[in-house]
Amino acid sequence: MRIDKYLKNSRIIKRRTLAKDACEQGRVSVNGKQAKPGTEVEAGDEILVVFGNGEMRVRVLATPEHVTKDMAPSMYEII
Repeated sequence: MRIDKYLKNSRIIKRRTLAKDACEQGRVSVNGKQAKPGTEVEAGDEILVVFGNGEMRVRVLATPEHVTKDMAPSMYEII
């Protein structure tokens, strides 16, 4: 699954366009490498998202295509 879609589906970032912009601005990395919006993620990958003055590091647990609001937190674990 593309990183921008994953960030939106998991509710880490609210909208896909914001996730795309974050990737293009260099604020998202996957397994230590800067991510482009089309970077593929799989279970086991580590994602670092830098927000305004903080950051969030998560491990991908699942990448389902369709996700309900209640299922979103089960897609990742915070490291």
